[in-house]
Amino acid sequence: MTDNYCVIMGGGIGSRFWPFSRETFPKQFLDFFGTGRSLLQLTFDHFSKIIPVENIYIVTNELYAELMREQLPELHESQILLEPTRRNTAPCIAYAAYHIYARNPKANIVVAPSDHLIINVDSFLRDVNKGLELVRENDALVTLGVHPSRPETGYGYIQSSDTKLGEFTKVKTFTEKPDYDLAKIFYESGEFFWNSGLFLWNVQSILAAFRKFLPDISARFDLGKDKFNTSEERSFIKEHFPYCPNISIDYGIMEKADNVYMLCVDFGWADLGTWGSLHETATVKDEEKNAFLKTSKALTYESTGNIIALENPEKLAVIQGLNDYIIADSGNVLLICKKEDESKIKQFMADAQMKYGKEFN
Repeated sequence: MTDNYCVIMGGGIGSRFWPFSRETFPKQFLDFFGTGRSLLQLTFDHFSKIIPVENIYIVTNELYAELMREQLPELHESQILLEPTRRNTAPCIAYAAYHIYARNPKANIVVAPSDHLIINVDSFLRDVNKGLELVRENDALVTLGVHPSRPETGYGYIQSSDTKLGEFTKVKTFTEKPDYDLAKIFYESGEFFWNSGLFLWNVQSILAAFRKFLPDISARFDLGKDKFNTSEERSFIKEHFPYCPNISIDYGIMEKADNVYMLCVDFGWADLGTWGSLHETATVKDEEKNAFLKTSKALTYESTGNIIALENPEKLAVIQGLNDYIIADSGNVLLICKKEDESKIKQFMADAQMKYGKEFN
């Protein structure tokens, strides 16, 4: 039996993709590119090529239990770890680590978001295997750093150092989403890489890091360490998980630990966290750089740089005089928003719910 495991984090709401992404059907379950597979399913497909299906776990909110079973019928119910409430990535990862440790205390784990785009899958899987090999032999917390192609403000950055461990470079600093001027400095320095949000470690290493840097979480889970991977796990999680602090793995551990290493990768990666990122990765664009998602039909006049997403393949959008806008029509909502203002979409969604009701969430 292999000691390699995969944890896919799939519990987010994806509110920045409203109105396509809704609380009842968030973005990881959507097929944005018309491939017939959702972002979650594509992520699973990638990892199932190198990790046995029985060693792949999904951590998600209990609201999405049925959706997970529908989209990934290959998984046993015990492989879908349900969070009773949202508590960010650190408690999510701790939950999975404790569960996997109870099954295999020698486990090497790759942790991945469910909503990233990978272009060169073979190259990606080779890099993941390199990371799994490293953490099998070393007490290291590994992340994959993407060489930046532009001064992007929507991604976190990792600064490399001169210290090496084979192909891996020791990480000097993490910086969350900088402003444009700082992102430009990072981009031009050659020392900074995009934080892919992909992590690798041995289960012993990550549990030790939790006990050192996030004892509030480890102490809580240690109360029930004999209950993980048993019939009592679910009731223990429902009782104790909501008391975990709401904190990311980056802030809670990766920025503080002194055994963090990075592999510089180039497999064609994008964090599909924004409409802008979808515009960049869309394969269907016209000469004016208007991007069309899936089977969206549109006629554009004096319009450039827009992203057009229509849920109904029978609907036609006729657009005149718009530049760099998001035009998204889904269900009971039509959104027309400047791309540069897409950070306001969460507020638009909240205002719609407050004024017109929860059916607009």
